[in-house]
Amino acid sequence: MTAAPGRRSSTFTRLLRHGFTDASAAERLLDSPELAPLRDDPVLLEALGGTADPDLALLGLVRLLEAQQSPGARRELLDTLIAAKPLRDRLLGVLGASTALADHLARHPDDWQALVMYEAYDLHPGVEEFEAGLAEATDPVSLRVAYRRCLLSIAARDVCGTTGLAESAAELADLATATLRAALGIAEAAAPEDAALCRLAVIAMGKCGGHELNYVSDVDVIFVGEATEGTDETKALRAATRLASHMMRICSETTVEGSIWPVDANLRPEGRNGPLVRTLSSHLAYYQRWAKTWEFQALLKARPVAGDLDLGAEYVAAVQPLVWKAAERENFVPDVQKMRRRVVENIPVAEVDRQLKLGPGGLRDVEFAVQLLQLVHGRADTSLRSGTTLDALGALAAGGYVGRADAAQLDEAYRFLRSMEHRIQLFRLRRTHLVPEDEAELRRIGRSLGLRKDPVADLHREWRRHAGVVRRLHEKLFYRPLLDAVAQLATGEARLSTEAARERMVALGYADPASALRHLEALASGVTRKAAIQRTLLPVMLGWFADSADPDAGLLNFRKVSDALGKTPWYLRLLRDEGAAAQNLARVLSAGRLAPDLLMRAPEAVALLGDGDGGGLEPRPRAHLEQEIYAAVKRADGVAQAVTAARGVRRRELFRTAAADIVGSYGTEEQAAEADQGALVDRVGGAVSDLTAATLAGTLRAVVRDGWGDELPTRFAVIGMGRFGGHELGYGSDADVLFVHEPRDGVDEREASQAANKVVSEMRRLLQIPSADPPLLIDADLRPEGKSGPLVRTLTSYAAYYRRWALTWESHALLRAEPVAGDEDLGRRFIELIDPLRYPADGLADDAVREIRRLKARMESERLPRGADPKLHAKLGPGGLSDVEWTVQLMQLRHGASEPGLRTTRTREALAAARAAGLITDEDAATLDEAWVLATRVRNAVMLVRGRAGDTFPTEPRELAAVGRYLGYGPGHAGDMLDAYRRTARRARGVVEELFYGIAER
Repeated sequence: MTAAPGRRSSTFTRLLRHGFTDASAAERLLDSPELAPLRDDPVLLEALGGTADPDLALLGLVRLLEAQQSPGARRELLDTLIAAKPLRDRLLGVLGASTALADHLARHPDDWQALVMYEAYDLHPGVEEFEAGLAEATDPVSLRVAYRRCLLSIAARDVCGTTGLAESAAELADLATATLRAALGIAEAAAPEDAALCRLAVIAMGKCGGHELNYVSDVDVIFVGEATEGTDETKALRAATRLASHMMRICSETTVEGSIWPVDANLRPEGRNGPLVRTLSSHLAYYQRWAKTWEFQALLKARPVAGDLDLGAEYVAAVQPLVWKAAERENFVPDVQKMRRRVVENIPVAEVDRQLKLGPGGLRDVEFAVQLLQLVHGRADTSLRSGTTLDALGALAAGGYVGRADAAQLDEAYRFLRSMEHRIQLFRLRRTHLVPEDEAELRRIGRSLGLRKDPVADLHREWRRHAGVVRRLHEKLFYRPLLDAVAQLATGEARLSTEAARERMVALGYADPASALRHLEALASGVTRKAAIQRTLLPVMLGWFADSADPDAGLLNFRKVSDALGKTPWYLRLLRDEGAAAQNLARVLSAGRLAPDLLMRAPEAVALLGDGDGGGLEPRPRAHLEQEIYAAVKRADGVAQAVTAARGVRRRELFRTAAADIVGSYGTEEQAAEADQGALVDRVGGAVSDLTAATLAGTLRAVVRDGWGDELPTRFAVIGMGRFGGHELGYGSDADVLFVHEPRDGVDEREASQAANKVVSEMRRLLQIPSADPPLLIDADLRPEGKSGPLVRTLTSYAAYYRRWALTWESHALLRAEPVAGDEDLGRRFIELIDPLRYPADGLADDAVREIRRLKARMESERLPRGADPKLHAKLGPGGLSDVEWTVQLMQLRHGASEPGLRTTRTREALAAARAAGLITDEDAATLDEAWVLATRVRNAVMLVRGRAGDTFPTEPRELAAVGRYLGYGPGHAGDMLDAYRRTARRARGVVEELFYGIAER
């Protein structure tokens, strides 16, 4: 029948108004013979418009009507649909939310009658009611049909709002319990002889055990078996294993009616490698000796659900004491830290932003934080021992372990995120935790959650808002009550007891919880604005400290900085308002001794950690540093004050460099750790070298101004050598230099020499005077004749010496020579003088090569510290810095004259040039570069952690762990770090032996 144009237009408009997106298709469906009696009924359109997806609901209704066996059955459905609002809402609600359940109704068209009416007891069915609904199932196919019929009633109450999230999740868990029992009954009926040999208990784990199941989820189980009286235990366990395996297949396998859900037994002892069924004593033996912390965390939700319930109860009673002792385990702290890092681990990058469960601010964050608090405090407080997340959260709030306001926000966020997850899974009854990208699917989800005005935009906004709440409270949930234990509380709030606070500090990794709590009390007590801001900051700061190798040091250092700057108005404002500052400070204060020591000497440098106008952590160019130091020297009253100012700039910039290095190595919540280790090394080496050069330049100007006014009687230049000349200085490196001068016109050479020597002695003295600033040691031992030769020479004297007396080692050392301060023209002419020595036109003679190899071998045997493990010595050990640098420098001496790219003082740059010139293969060059970068990082790490230079890994466990964190290794992986270093160095040594020692000449 064709409608009049006016009528069609009117219907079209009404459909759009009721939420249909394809009004033309909807018109055609409404015109179908099955819906002829209701074509103009406003009640139907109103009901369809109230569903999550009116188009989907209408299509499902037409399919259901088409599937009815007779006109009478079709008429009964239509009459009931219009007359009974409860059925109308439930049936259309399901059809508009789930294509999978619409498919089920099309295959089993009589099942709609399960939704017609509910008695009071039907509104909240439990295991018994679901067992009755499954009672007639005798095989896997009929079990699936009966399961979907029961699921249909749960979904109907859910989408209509008759039940809330917690009730729906509990009903799903009860249905799973009834299904497991029915499946086990079918398995036992198929093998009665096996059933007679054993007692088999099925223990639900995970969300099923916690009474909070999803629509589609693996049902995690553990099996416990015992022999019946008079039966051999081995035979009984085999029988129990056959029954358990059959039960799992009944639920998991795909039939003409699809599958129910996978039954997953991988949480059992030894996982997939362990026996499927164990006796109770075997379970206990494993848990007492071998179990890891995460296994006890999983047992929080253990609940007997099927089979021999008495045996199941015995199992739970036996393992529960072990669960509540997990926090006392020796490895609890590193295990906890590892578990915290597994939240977003292994998620494909493309899925991170769509993950409801595992992503940042996802469901796992809530569940993990709640379970962790239960493990810590449930030992003494039995009210916390619920397997249900929301119940446990409520108990934690009631006991004062979580702030009430925080718990309320988290409860709301968890309910919203779980409801989203339910709606996503309900659509096709598929196991997924990804938010779809298709706009139609997002629209359906948004409407199903009551977001009708702009479903897609509102859904995204609410999702991000709740995820943000979870992400913010995830850390705070664990740490905030620690402050409440030592600070003033609002009326009515329960206080975390001192013992509970101490337990939590221990769980976080604090070695001295009593001192840590005293620091918290000093920082957060009182009613001042300062204390109020600290109470806001500290919950998150404590989490960041706990993420380090030494949380105690981080908290102590934070107290020291806060004591020094607490009355400064910008300090707490910076930490509160600038996103990066607080986390950067936490990282810096807990990563070792060097950076906090530098900061304590001038706490105002905290401003550098912000992302505002404080300068940030980017290294400053050398020209800017020199300009600042020159200006300070000019303002100073006397040479001592001038050099003190220069050293103060150096201290501040060392802190900036160290802080940037730490933050780049650790990463932050907003930015991952720097993946390019070489870039980190180059940044530190360049920044420290530029800073050292600027400090020397400023000191030189101050000394000259104090002794001679504007001009020294002799031109004077400082030549950087070694790592200084190579732009590769570390935090603890001395400044290797040469001093060269040239008398000005008309100046007596003796007067010029005296002036030059006085400048050198004054510079060295002033830069080493004990003060709050770190000293800068000047080492001139690479000069001609070494320690026996004069500190300063004229350019003519250098020329004469090198022409007549230069040794091979001196040509070698000059490869790193570069002017760093003083008269630029004199420095340039010095370089012109030495270039023929370090890049000989004819290359290097064989006897010179042998001499260099001999020197290297002697250095390896004589200079390695007694008792040091050569394989872990970053400088002199095999595959260490010396190996790589001498190999590269030998290529420079041999080929520098013919290969311009080799004429550089920088190791990595020269190595790249050698590779480009074909002097070394890509693979060998990459091996040497990796080893050099790693060894340099180790030395930098040791200095940052210990506050003093070192070439070997620390032996003290916390220091070793801190070096590991800097190098990217998590808690408990120090051994992996050492193994990786040995491996890298061993490969590099193989290349060195070939290229440097000539085992295979190239």
